[in-house]
Amino acid sequence: MSDDYAHGQRDGLRLALALLAAEEAKWAALLGESRSGRTNAVRAVRHKTLQVAQARVQTALNRLTPKPDRADKAMTTELAAALDKAGL
Repeated sequence: MSDDYAHGQRDGLRLALALLAAEEAKWAALLGESRSGRTNAVRAVRHKTLQVAQARVQTALNRLTPKPDRADKAMTTELAAALDKAGL
């Protein structure tokens, strides 16, 4: 796999993490706000689903990230900046 392709994959996963984080924040704000127990249960399930999705995307990103002994310092700082931006 070429470096450009791998970089693009990592960028795509970072974008997915950012989108999931924004969506999770939206649902977290709505938890328990409704008078309907059914609506609150659906919101809780959606919130948990987004948390699981974030964990899975994070795992995929970790698998694509080069190991610290092989990675250059710029890659590590780039990843840290992207994760901070996503709020993880």
